Amino acid sequence: MTTTPAEWVDPREQIEFSVRMASGRLAPRTFTDEAEARAWARPEEGDEVVSFNYVCACDR
Repeated sequence: MTTTPAEWVDPREQIEFSVRMASGRLAPRTFTDEAEARAWARPEEGDEVVSFNYVCACDR
């Protein structure tokens, strides 16, 4: 059996988008792009769109 090696992807380029809600907590989901996160966020209530990658993300 032969396996094909997976193509390496730089984790610094794998960006996720979320929303930091006015309470300081992250939204209970991630978004496919910044536009989707902005559409979900409520800036008038203090929400803020944030982005992060796997290198600087940390487990809770």
